Amino acid sequence: MLKGKTTFITGASSGIGMNCAFTFAEAGSNLILIARRIERLEELKKQLIEKFQVKVHIAKCDVRIYEECESVIKNLPNDLKKIDILINNAGLACGFNKIYEGSLKDWNTMIDTNIKGLLYITKLLSPQMVERGDGHIINIASIAATQVYPNGNVYCATKSAVKTLSQAMIIDFNGTGVRVSNIDPGLVETEFAEVRFSGDKERAKTVYQGYIPLSGKDVADACLFVVTRPKHVTIQDLLITPTDQATTTIINKT
Repeated sequence: MLKGKTTFITGASSGIGMNCAFTFAEAGSNLILIARRIERLEELKKQLIEKFQVKVHIAKCDVRIYEECESVIKNLPNDLKKIDILINNAGLACGFNKIYEGSLKDWNTMIDTNIKGLLYITKLLSPQMVERGDGHIINIASIAATQVYPNGNVYCATKSAVKTLSQAMIIDFNGTGVRVSNIDPGLVETEFAEVRFSGDKERAKTVYQGYIPLSGKDVADACLFVVTRPKHVTIQDLLITPTDQATTTIINKT
């Protein structure tokens, strides 16, 4: 479905981003994958090329640093400079405290990654899409963008910003041929909880116990569906949750 296309994925070393890499490669897309953990990207690249025979370019990049993003994009291989699809996936939650007990470091990490990183990559890649009159941008937000939950404060605020930016992009890109889609996943079993709880694997496991959470592949499949609609169709906003999750706080656990 995507043969000859090139997809740029941020935060591609694990979770939703990694699953998007496999799903889009299987659909025939060439890939540009960026993340901070280059060793994971190297292994991922090897697997993707062997399994799907697509072109894969990887680069170590911290999306919080504009100069790194700019350098990566300026130094793309000539045959992969034309970006058809951008998946702004890089994001994280740090800490789980009431706002009066929150960590400035955690707040800055989330704001810089979830909001600024998305803006930096979009600013660098979208002009070429506008110039061609074609392209698709997917922003991975969260159910937390509209449903605030206890101790979620700053994380929820950053994902609300992503959703708002998606809505703004839809307006700004109107008439250019560039499509924008916002995807709000509910509970997805990835490294998300482990990162939030500072590497506490046992505590992280409890988040996904007693029900079947989404997998990264579930979200990747939603991304593929969105980008493979006919040119005249845009899926502007998509909420995807486990069947056992009604809201951020109502989850049917056995």
